[in-house]
Amino acid sequence: MIERFLDAGHRAAWITGDEVYGGNPKLRAALEARGTSYVLAIACSAEVPTVAGKFRADSLVKRLPERAWQRLSAGAGAKGHRFYDWAVIDLTDPHPGSSQLLIRRNRTAGELAFYRCFSPGPVPLTTLVRVAGSRWRVEETFQAEEVLAGLDEHQVRRFVSWTPWVTLAMLAHAFLAAVRADEHARHPAPEELIPLSCNEIQRVFVALVVRPVHDDAHWLSWSDLRRRHQAPRGPESAIIIGKPRIRPDVLSRLVGH
Repeated sequence: MIERFLDAGHRAAWITGDEVYGGNPKLRAALEARGTSYVLAIACSAEVPTVAGKFRADSLVKRLPERAWQRLSAGAGAKGHRFYDWAVIDLTDPHPGSSQLLIRRNRTAGELAFYRCFSPGPVPLTTLVRVAGSRWRVEETFQAEEVLAGLDEHQVRRFVSWTPWVTLAMLAHAFLAAVRADEHARHPAPEELIPLSCNEIQRVFVALVVRPVHDDAHWLSWSDLRRRHQAPRGPESAIIIGKPRIRPDVLSRLVGH
């Protein structure tokens, strides 16, 4: 699939994936032959080639001095930046280019993760860390689609049946993301409310369009209450329950998208 994507003329600065892809030597060799950079996770038991011979990835950690580790962020998470300790070891490779073993260490638990890295030329450690951390966005997208669009709720056994389900789930998630972006750009939320999220848009859409049990004012009041409760408040702030703050024009856009 990746080869078809590249053969079609598309370009990717980096390829990243989990251990399923990192443990596939044919995939790594094909990417290296094309000169395509990658950061692929591998198992701790995977053997990697060094100038001193082949070693298990986890056995090389014991040979690293403490000064080899650098504290870097793998990207922003729900609670701020995800900081880990990172180290890199040069590997030998038959293909021209830079081949390295990237190691991530949890600063609290000491858990380790390993990545095989390749690039046509030398790149800084910060670049490898950024690419390795970008894979979390994919995982977060999968989790969001499972919650919001039922991505994991199919009961099919064949690819032909699975494809339409996944496509519709992705389309539903794209719809929610587009509505959220449009609302944030055109109608910023007042200070006492958090901005509309995909989760909140999904709740309102399902309540008003898919299964309207109560009247519109009931559901919009609940939406305001949830958003006001989640907004940061000072010690003197109070929760005020009043008229819905989703204007009729916003409601019409949510229903009419």
